Amino acid sequence: MSFQAYLDTIKAKTGKGPDDFKALAQAKGLAGPDVKAGAVLAWLKQDYGLGHGHGMAIYSILKTAGAPETSGQERLERLFSGGKAAWRAVLDRAVAQLGEAGAAVELSTTAGYVSLLRNGRKFAILSPAAGHLDIGLKRTGAPFTPRFVAAGTWNAMVTHRVRLADAAELDRELLDWLLKAYQERA
Repeated sequence: MSFQAYLDTIKAKTGKGPDDFKALAQAKGLAGPDVKAGAVLAWLKQDYGLGHGHGMAIYSILKTAGAPETSGQERLERLFSGGKAAWRAVLDRAVAQLGEAGAAVELSTTAGYVSLLRNGRKFAILSPAAGHLDIGLKRTGAPFTPRFVAAGTWNAMVTHRVRLADAAELDRELLDWLLKAYQERA
């Protein structure tokens, strides 16, 4: 179940969304980085009949309540730091070359990867590690090849994955696949 599905189920059951629970928790002193899961879970179970999984979804929101938001640029810099810093040039080159082909690529960064979006719709992800860069592509119906393998359980949001061990592996074939994935999100 996705995080959003948990929130949707909670809203259907309680009539309350994340902002409602933030306000209620803050009034009870149950929000912020020092809040303990046990206290939040007990409150949510007693007052709203929420189980452990749904309670933990709300807890994750309450734990970050009041914390300063990290900008997309800060998340991107953090993702491509340390041993993963060399892969930033691959991201920048891919976005630039897609732009030269007429693609207006947007970026959305999480702690583990950066999504490449077209009009808010994900068409690829880049997940750096110290020794390699995994690129996931959303190409429904495209054949799998020895290079472009099934993403499988690696990331359910994409269909194909290619692993780069060297920045030079961002070649014309891979750029063409990225452009096709972009075009298919129209």
